[in-house]
Amino acid sequence: MTDLASSVAPPRPTLSDRVKFYGIWILTALVLLLLPKVFSSGGSMTTFSLVGISIIFALSYNILLGQTGMLSFGHAVYYGLGGFLAIHAINIVGFHKWPIPLPLMPLIGGVAGLFFAALIGWVMTQRSGTAFAMISLGLAELVASSALILRSFFGGEAGISANRTKLFKVFGLSFGPQIQIYYLIAAWTLIAIIAMYALTRTPLGRMCNAVRDNPERVQFVGYDPHVVRYLAFCFSGFFAGVAGALAAINFEIANSAYLGAVQSGTVLFAAYIGGIGFFIGPIVGAIFVTILSLGLSDLTQVWQLYFGLFFIAVVLFAPGGITGLLMMHRPLIRAGMLTRMLPSYAIAALPTLALCVGLMLMIETIVHYTVNPNEDPHIQAFGIPFDAASPVTWVVSAVLIVGGFLLARRAWSRVGETWDITLTAARAKVHAL
Repeated sequence: MTDLASSVAPPRPTLSDRVKFYGIWILTALVLLLLPKVFSSGGSMTTFSLVGISIIFALSYNILLGQTGMLSFGHAVYYGLGGFLAIHAINIVGFHKWPIPLPLMPLIGGVAGLFFAALIGWVMTQRSGTAFAMISLGLAELVASSALILRSFFGGEAGISANRTKLFKVFGLSFGPQIQIYYLIAAWTLIAIIAMYALTRTPLGRMCNAVRDNPERVQFVGYDPHVVRYLAFCFSGFFAGVAGALAAINFEIANSAYLGAVQSGTVLFAAYIGGIGFFIGPIVGAIFVTILSLGLSDLTQVWQLYFGLFFIAVVLFAPGGITGLLMMHRPLIRAGMLTRMLPSYAIAALPTLALCVGLMLMIETIVHYTVNPNEDPHIQAFGIPFDAASPVTWVVSAVLIVGGFLLARRAWSRVGETWDITLTAARAKVHAL
């Protein structure tokens, strides 16, 4: 029995593996610590805070989708309820002057998310797939509509506000300046990332993956897939509540937008665009989606449309997300053959960029005539000035769209041929070594 166990057990990590593992976490902590030293503006602090909140929220969602295979359209419920409970807790603690510091408030949001997930999750997780998705969507609409009805708790359209500086001060920190809030969010982000990564390495995390891939086999070996899904749902609700509480602390307000479909859709976009098949995927997606949404909102008034088009492009052409695209190149990097692909990528990027510019011109021109028909047709989008009333604009956009599409299709087919040849050579080189 001992010999059998030793042959089945995975090998213990070497010293170099452990140094790399802990080195990644130490490096992450140092990056979070030094970011304000490099980017010290108030806008940067606000952006970094939003990114940290989005990372926790996206990782909590990936516990459902990526780890357990449950597509949810209402994950904002636990995010929003965690935020509302945290705001009410801040007001109560500040009013009674209890010695409870602000850094502990995200725990209240997490417990709130866990409570509501545990309360309704047992019924919801009876099935996965379409049934679970539809139930989550119905629940999200129910809670979002209740936010405008139960005004004593949700505050109606105005929401509930609070003053975070009235709480018990720790080490003299009032948490009024944004830099202090950034470090609070950064600390909770690091703690949440480590905790959720540790969860994936536990037997429960492994069983979540098994339930996602083959629930019948999981039941055959003696585990109840329903219980596994329910536990994953509860953990997901807890971390979503933590993210909602941090958002409430950051903005000092919680309103119905925390519970809406936009919030649920955004976290779905972040997880899927980043790549649900990898733990780091939602992190990449949260950073990308947050920065992209903030940047696009300053460049165009229909930034949601571009955001949706990008999501469609990822679903169609890169279902593994950004992280999946990067991980595809690992064999080429190991074999030192990545440079063979760069010329093909550069050639394909030119017509693809032309196609994108043509689409942008057409979209902005149509938006001008449908939304602002009486304004000056000389407009600017993405830093490009053009005349929406000129026929040249339509001709240029049509040429760029049609020509860019045809050339891009041809170029990317050649990229696929070059990829197959290079990947085969890289694998052969690695095996030879």
